[in-house]
Amino acid sequence: MNKFEEYQRFGIPEYWIVNYLAIASHSYLGNLKEPTIFVFYLDESGTYQMKAYRELDRIVSPTFPELSVSIDSIFNS
Repeated sequence: MNKFEEYQRFGIPEYWIVNYLAIASHSYLGNLKEPTIFVFYLDESGTYQMKAYRELDRIVSPTFPELSVSIDSIFNS
């Protein structure tokens, strides 16, 4: 069992993958290899949904709705 399956099974509501080096398959990053933050969050059925954030995107966190952070502020820190 991998981390994704374990986190989902244990009901971890949200987790992030910070991919600064843009190392991932084309199914995640597409043809443009650019730094990306992936936010995985559990939906109502207990299944993870994923949202990818790049460049000037602001992260939306279902778990921490008051959080306001942009991708560039993370990668340029």
